[in-house]
Amino acid sequence: MRILVTGAAGFIGYHTAARLLERGHEVIGFDNLSPYYDVSLKEARLKRLKGHEGFRFLHADLADQTVVEATFAEERPSRVIHLAAQAGVRYSLDHPHSYISSNITGFLHVLEGCRHHGVEHLVYASTSAVYGANRKLPFDVHDNVDHPVSLYGATKKANELMAHSYAHLFGLPVTGLRFFTVYGPWGRPDMSLFLFTRKILAGEPIPVFNYGQHVRDFTYIDDAVEGTLRALDVVAAPDPNWRPEAPDPATSSAPYRLYNVGNHNPVALLDYIAAIEKALGKKAKLELLPKQPGDVEETYADVEALQAATGYQPSTPLEKGIANFVAWYRDYYKV
Repeated sequence: MRILVTGAAGFIGYHTAARLLERGHEVIGFDNLSPYYDVSLKEARLKRLKGHEGFRFLHADLADQTVVEATFAEERPSRVIHLAAQAGVRYSLDHPHSYISSNITGFLHVLEGCRHHGVEHLVYASTSAVYGANRKLPFDVHDNVDHPVSLYGATKKANELMAHSYAHLFGLPVTGLRFFTVYGPWGRPDMSLFLFTRKILAGEPIPVFNYGQHVRDFTYIDDAVEGTLRALDVVAAPDPNWRPEAPDPATSSAPYRLYNVGNHNPVALLDYIAAIEKALGKKAKLELLPKQPGDVEETYADVEALQAATGYQPSTPLEKGIANFVAWYRDYYKV
């Protein structure tokens, strides 16, 4: 198939595009190479993708309606994996307009492209941040998520609502994936694993928010990509058991699905740091700090819905995943 992957120069986008190419698909990569973090890392990812004959790259911005319309009209993708977004909870506190432009306007243009050009299935990235103030654990896609605690989470919740409206109005099959703290080689420099590794190796203290009391469902990149591709292969369809008098938020009478993509195994932040220390062979200096605005104390993914629909089963232990990242980091940065 010809598959459009937005955010192809990003962390999850790069790995997803690479796996699609390995499967023999033609991949159209779309990315604006945002300077939110080191663009050279994005360019290095792209260089590896461009080594595949089946890959073509478009350097453009999803907020540009004319460009997005032209891309869909000219490329005619069979399916779309929409991973482009302005990410980050803390960044949204000071740069809110970036989230509206990228996550709302950009997603609208993707939906319109899919609607008007016969796309068979749109799979898009949501986030565990939509659970916000929820405290019932594990987080379940069948639960209500109307209390986001960050603008980032709010924009992703809006994406889910927008996707449902297009599924209902135009019969567009849409599947949203709520990713839980994805980590691994070629990861994002603003994420904790990257930041902690760099500072520990440099002998600098690492910032540990909420005094180390956070708990996260860390998901290795290979498992996240596996969940994404399994979801892509199962085209969303109307749920015959959906009832309007007791609506299930994860399904619909329209071709709409929501899934958690996580490890189903929450880990305390201090245990996570201990695993990084073990992989590096060096102790961390901890700078214990209060909780940041917009942070949630604990995430824990219930992945039963994705397992039932696709057979998804996360399989990478945390220590192995962190060791793989550290090996990549040492090689990439020649440490």
